[in-house]
Amino acid sequence: MQSATPIVNIAAYKFITFDDTEAQRPRFQAICAELELKGTILLSPEGINLFLAGARDGIDQFLSWLRSDPRFTDIEVKESFSEKQPFNRMLVRLKREIITMKHPLIKPELGRAPAVSAADLKRWLDNGKDDTGRPVVMVDTRNAFEVDVGTFEHTIDYRITKFSEFPEVIEKHKDELNDKTIVTFCTGGIRCEKAAIHMKNIGYQSVYQLEGGILRYFEDVGGAHYQGDCFVFDHRTALNPNLEETETRQCFACRAVVTPREQLSPLYVEGVSCPHCASVAQAA
Repeated sequence: MQSATPIVNIAAYKFITFDDTEAQRPRFQAICAELELKGTILLSPEGINLFLAGARDGIDQFLSWLRSDPRFTDIEVKESFSEKQPFNRMLVRLKREIITMKHPLIKPELGRAPAVSAADLKRWLDNGKDDTGRPVVMVDTRNAFEVDVGTFEHTIDYRITKFSEFPEVIEKHKDELNDKTIVTFCTGGIRCEKAAIHMKNIGYQSVYQLEGGILRYFEDVGGAHYQGDCFVFDHRTALNPNLEETETRQCFACRAVVTPREQLSPLYVEGVSCPHCASVAQAA
């Protein structure tokens, strides 16, 4: 049950030429401190990626400030709510890429891969095919531990451990997938956007990115065709299709995802160990 004044959590990104990141960093730090926001903002020559949480008024003021920059006027935001602040501190970091893929020729700003809305994807999955009659296959671009928390039914999961592994893996499977319509997806849209562009570049014929990722899908159509929850990179750990925090936790020691059932184990000590790392230590 939400409190009367819940914390507003936002996730947003935009690929855009952003060549003054070093000069902009102190401005972002100052506005976030003034508005008492916490989270992470990544500034890169290819754009911005942010996860922030704070009071409604503070979030609204930040977005108004951000959108006053013509480069970010149309930035789209996904929202969810929590009773507590899910971040410990505020970080504004400079990076080469806002999501590391190590393919510098991929520039979403210069042309995106086709996107499918949540409503249209649900309709495709209801029918088992897209509007042209091609079978639809979902490809998860997230890391394996995120997928284990929840994903779309019958999704293809290549068990990658970091996003930079995706290009090589997906190229190996082109022949078996190229007669289908592929929909790439991730938490908020940023990884699947890069993934879909790469797939188009290497010759995939029919590939889409899920607009806004899983969080937008939950927001627009709920949990249809989705099993489990969605891992998020803050202290909430996972959100259900109602965008509510779940009882799933992440182990402080080994970073493994710990389910409510696993939390009943005597090997689970919050902030210290979990069945995953404790059992490995015992075996050693």
